[in-house]
Amino acid sequence: MAHHHSKTTYLTAVAASETGEIIDLPGYAAVGRSADTFTPLKRESSSPLPHGSELMRLPDRKPIVFHIRERRLVTLSRNPFQPSQSVCAVAVFNSPGYLVTQVSAYEEAAGAGILPLFSYGAAGWSGGGFRSAAIRVDRERRQDLRLMKQDDVTAGVRAMRKRLPGNRLRRHLEKCALVYGCPAAKNFFLGRCEAPLPTSSACNARCLGCLSHQTDAALPVSQQRIDFTPSPAEIAAVALVHIQNVNKAVVSFGQGCEGDPLLAARVIEPALRRIRQATNRGTINMNTNGSLPDVMAALFADGLDSVRISINSFREACYSRYFRPRDYRFADVKESIRRALAAGKHVALNYLNLPGFTDTPQERQSLFGFVDRYPIHLIQWRNLNYDPRQYWQAMAEAASSGPPLGMDRLLASLRRRYPHLKHAYFNPPKEKWS
Repeated sequence: MAHHHSKTTYLTAVAASETGEIIDLPGYAAVGRSADTFTPLKRESSSPLPHGSELMRLPDRKPIVFHIRERRLVTLSRNPFQPSQSVCAVAVFNSPGYLVTQVSAYEEAAGAGILPLFSYGAAGWSGGGFRSAAIRVDRERRQDLRLMKQDDVTAGVRAMRKRLPGNRLRRHLEKCALVYGCPAAKNFFLGRCEAPLPTSSACNARCLGCLSHQTDAALPVSQQRIDFTPSPAEIAAVALVHIQNVNKAVVSFGQGCEGDPLLAARVIEPALRRIRQATNRGTINMNTNGSLPDVMAALFADGLDSVRISINSFREACYSRYFRPRDYRFADVKESIRRALAAGKHVALNYLNLPGFTDTPQERQSLFGFVDRYPIHLIQWRNLNYDPRQYWQAMAEAASSGPPLGMDRLLASLRRRYPHLKHAYFNPPKEKWS
């Protein structure tokens, strides 16, 4: 029987014209970047472009591609097939549930500004479709736009206006759903999955990639931060409507449009008591930086079921360089996690990751050391929404890291070493914890 050694199937490189049209470049392979490592992308290590993902043209950035015949990397400033046409790099902002394994490879022009707050995955073309350097980590269709018809959202908004007429939190979520297109807010009005309970207008961290408050004038925020504190009654009313209407409902404090909910504990504690006096159904979750262990422990006593703690690194220097904490230290975050586990609560990490840093040997080692000591239940893999080159530089200033191992290998080694640890993207309802 003859053995056919098929040639490596590279993804064809893509670039964007000045007008934003995406062109494929036959003879050149797409390249992924991971810090200083550049890798031609292969079909077998990529996924079909996830539904709802967006391809982006990156101004002032020239694509780095792999010349297949000459077997070398080249930087293109012009379309090789139409030299009068200048080209820019292309990146993909993947849909929720996908872990980016390679970042778009490009060379910045002098004076190029910082990229806006998105994640910049590598993409290419193969077999008549776009493909993305990404691994699916969550199959749940919680934020699948195909299940969020605009007419249904609008109908839900109208129904909630009748049910919760004077409720300011409901009004805030309306803007999130209709103006910002926030999938979490849409789900509240559609009566499905997880509903957001944004509460806190203050924060005690100054994250480089904060979506709702920026000290860097060059970085526009993705959404306006909530500018009032809802009352316990308003919070409880929104939460109860969702919990009483939805099977396996989750309601969550700590959203992209707020600071840290631990700083709003004075309204959250009485809200939790109101919700739990009315029902023991539903999962009440908090997404937080975990900076105030005493406050968090008090919230557990009032009915908080689960926490998701945001972390980018388990090395304090790298953590502090990104979160820039005020009035707390990384030791406080670890203490919060210790107390949550001791109280029998479900603990997830909101793991802000970027290839080229997260998958270095030093980061993997410190992650293992952390999980050995704090047996958390779940890692939610969140692609870091920040300019990748700026982030690598910031992390290199904080601590040294070796060459990346690969995100796929990092994930595989975690699965082998901690078979009970779950990997996903969304906050699970308590019915799925076991």
